[in-house]
Amino acid sequence: MKRKLLGEILMDEGLISEEQLKAGLEKQKREKGLRIGEALVALGAVTEEDVAKAIWQQRKIPYVDLDSYALDPNVIELVPEKVARAYVALPLFKIGNALTVAMADPLNLIAVDDLRSKTGCEIEPVISTEGKITRCLDHYYRMDESITQLVKDVAAGEGGKKEAADISEAPMIKLANLIIQQAIRDGASDVHIEPGEKEVSVRYRIDGVLQEIKKLPKSIHEAIASRYKVWGEIDIAKKRSAQDGRFFITSDSKEIEVRLSTFPTIYGENLVMRILDPTATILELKTLGLPPAIFDSYMKLLKLPEGMVLVTGPTGSGKTTTLYASLATISDPSLNVITIEDPVEYRLKQIRQTQVNPQAGVTFASGLRAILRQDPDVIMVGEIRDLETAQMAARAALTGHLVFSTLHTNDAPGAVTRLVDIGVEPFLISSGVAGVLAQRLARTICTSCKEAFVPPTEILEQFFIAKKAKGRKFYRGRGCQACRFSGYRGRIGIYELLLISDPLRDLINEKRSAMEIRKAALKNGDLRTLFRDGLRKVAKGITTFEEISRIVQVKGE
Repeated sequence: MKRKLLGEILMDEGLISEEQLKAGLEKQKREKGLRIGEALVALGAVTEEDVAKAIWQQRKIPYVDLDSYALDPNVIELVPEKVARAYVALPLFKIGNALTVAMADPLNLIAVDDLRSKTGCEIEPVISTEGKITRCLDHYYRMDESITQLVKDVAAGEGGKKEAADISEAPMIKLANLIIQQAIRDGASDVHIEPGEKEVSVRYRIDGVLQEIKKLPKSIHEAIASRYKVWGEIDIAKKRSAQDGRFFITSDSKEIEVRLSTFPTIYGENLVMRILDPTATILELKTLGLPPAIFDSYMKLLKLPEGMVLVTGPTGSGKTTTLYASLATISDPSLNVITIEDPVEYRLKQIRQTQVNPQAGVTFASGLRAILRQDPDVIMVGEIRDLETAQMAARAALTGHLVFSTLHTNDAPGAVTRLVDIGVEPFLISSGVAGVLAQRLARTICTSCKEAFVPPTEILEQFFIAKKAKGRKFYRGRGCQACRFSGYRGRIGIYELLLISDPLRDLINEKRSAMEIRKAALKNGDLRTLFRDGLRKVAKGITTFEEISRIVQVKGE
């Protein structure tokens, strides 16, 4: 059956007359490369939506009304901005390796092939109007430009006055809100507002690394700082001492908590805001990146009836996420699970959670003491900071409780010696601690610009694999719009697990050093190290040599 022409479909639908079609065809002849639909739209005979729906009928390519479509930022970022704008293409959703893309011209095979090459996905085009696709791209990609415009509006609102901008001005409120909204969109964990001598730097911590986003004029610093302080319900007149506050902001129908910290510097108040989504879904342990051998051993620790399990690492290494995932794994109606945290970052079902409040006399030690009178099966102490908390946690682990907590140490063996340094008796440590999980967070290679390469011999020698991996291909990110040209997008855990065996208990009781415990654990097979897990993830093309050397001490083992 012969396929109907686009003009015929529009006439059948009563959208154009025969005369309008003739006028469109004449315009098409005069302007080479112009499609009939474009010609009719240019003449005002039909709308872009009319043409899109006609192509839907003609080619059986589904039409999508983007005005009523909820967009997923993570999917949009699969296609770099320049490519999306060049082809007027908007990624909608991804199922398996199939990426559905709304296109103004889904019959453009060159565009489809290029999108396939750029994303590594099979492209399933659907049709929408150029205007709606462009509006969506503008809304998504132009937030940086909106901030720039608002800064100009704020400056213009000053009317040439030398004094700082008024915090009640609408542009200032919009600017303060937009800085947080963009941070949420970019997946930032923290926002830094940092005053300098002449400018104010706005930086986001994305995937654990600070990235400068904007420079603001110094003249608006006090006003924007005061705006955040008003939201955080702290004293705006108090500028020479540190303050803490919090506020809530709505983003994509979700209430996001923002924790505000101010700190005086020689150039004005420095502001840092931590972004927390209390409703966020707790990640499952199996999605965190634990290698199979460590995962299996750690799961056995979670099933112990008693004992202490420590998670260690520097600030921002994902310890809290691991603890929440661990508690979610063992959560059961038959268990009484209670936590004492500072702060409570996520809400967990079937678990009683308490927040440290020194002003009300609730510390880790006092909270733990009260928890022990609540008939707990499992206890989570947010952090061991002092001798009293450490001793109580260790004793609880010896009296029928499974205890989770965190320490700030560089590796797993270091957690044992840290407890000794705090003042905990060695016999309590050797008897109570069942295992220590040390971790870091490594940035993962951006899938949009991932490319294979053969690393130079020097890098392979640095990682002690020159002979084994010579000539082998590894992966890196070139840098693209999706990853802000960093080559990385997202993070994964790098882990080491120390299991406390009988030979190690003897060393702990003898107060041996972390190095001696480490050597013995490696020899006995009781330790799987951060460095080895990092190398495995490099070999699998998940992260890079540079990223592992940034977060882990590179040494032969």
